[in-house]
Amino acid sequence: MSGHSKWHNIQNTKGKADAARSKIFTKIAREIAVAVKLGGANPSSNPKLSSLITKAKQNNIPNDNIERTIKKASGEVNSVNYENCTYEGYGVGGSAVIVECLTDNKNRTAGDVRHAFDKFGGSLGSSGCVSYLFERKGIIIVPRVEGLDSDALMLDALDCGAIDIEEYDDEIEVITNASDVQEVNSKLENLGYKSFSAESCLIPSNYVDLDETKLTTFQKMLDMLNDLDDVQEVYHNVNFPEE
Repeated sequence: MSGHSKWHNIQNTKGKADAARSKIFTKIAREIAVAVKLGGANPSSNPKLSSLITKAKQNNIPNDNIERTIKKASGEVNSVNYENCTYEGYGVGGSAVIVECLTDNKNRTAGDVRHAFDKFGGSLGSSGCVSYLFERKGIIIVPRVEGLDSDALMLDALDCGAIDIEEYDDEIEVITNASDVQEVNSKLENLGYKSFSAESCLIPSNYVDLDETKLTTFQKMLDMLNDLDDVQEVYHNVNFPEE
């Protein structure tokens, strides 16, 4: 077992840029808006919305802000329509990058994303140029807490519909099919387990190693991409060393 899983390491790398620039609420608010429009404003009947509310609270977003965002998206106040768009390309060293966005202006978003790639030695590619290197899975992160029986969690998770378990020093990853992540997480919560996050994610089939100089350049590109309000997620296959 290593200290952190590769996916958790990549998440943390992305999260640093979000938190440092106070962008996290803007990103979650857009996700909430889309979830409400697709599944309604009631979290009890909209698992995606319920998951996003939990995510917002974990990031210390006030309840008033969350409720205002839901009301705005449900049409109680003026709302903005966001569209999903995805960009694929290459970073330094032949690394593969996928950028998922929610935007009200695709031309603006495309220009901003392209600029980030170009500035740090990368290049945007056509749709499908790197997506074949990734597989969408559900990832539920269960922190190791006192009294947690990892063997029992493994059996319970598999009974709840998970497809695999990976153990690390400070957390356990429960891996599911992408479409099952919220259902499996809900079942585990009913059994008394507390997850840190439960999301559908793109997982690379393999990772690439970069030298220190290229790794620094690649990190700067990630920071610039994550600093864009329109960018929701950045997936890549670069292996960052553990901190």
